[in-house]
Amino acid sequence: MKFFIDTANLAQIKEAQDLGVLDGVTTNPSLMAKEGITGDKNVLQHYRDICAIVDDNVSAEVISTDFEGMVKEGEALAALDDKIVVKIPMVKDGIKALKYFSDKGIRTNCTLIFSAGQALLAAKAGATYVSPFLGRLDDIGADSFGLIEDIRLIFDNYGYETQILAASIRNSVHIVECAKIGADVMTGPLSSILGLLKHPLTDSGLAQFLADHAKAAGK
Repeated sequence: MKFFIDTANLAQIKEAQDLGVLDGVTTNPSLMAKEGITGDKNVLQHYRDICAIVDDNVSAEVISTDFEGMVKEGEALAALDDKIVVKIPMVKDGIKALKYFSDKGIRTNCTLIFSAGQALLAAKAGATYVSPFLGRLDDIGADSFGLIEDIRLIFDNYGYETQILAASIRNSVHIVECAKIGADVMTGPLSSILGLLKHPLTDSGLAQFLADHAKAAGK
């Protein structure tokens, strides 16, 4: 399972990269704004700064919702660095853009997926990744893990190479459940990744080991 971090915060990206398990980054305009990154020039430079930290897979989102605009923005983003994955919204013109970029050999991430049908369309159009949003589905009482299972079944049935990128991850439980049902990638905050480290028995066991060592050493 690939681990992506969903942020535009360079310090958090570097911390995740230094942990040694990071495979990529996902961002969006809201995350950029949260870090005070505004203006086209600054946003593009920030993507370059992110690419300088990680090894690959930096999802950069287009703002346009029409085909021509998405193509123009997507090509400009892809030209920044070979690590860029163009993030396209699940709309009619977005499907056309996915096909266009697929034919050009440019990787894509289809975002705002909330149904298996949407994921199927994106895969048919050649998306590299589809991003079902788990947390937002949970918020309305929908079966987010069931959606991942449905997409996994469909993709496996027909041999689609499109990867399932479980997005809107809120916690470490989400990560483990997605790994169990076959999501290819997760993206979430750094806290959700670090949460995998924690277990009370690990903490108490380590404390006991250290106490026993200190006693044996006569400290």
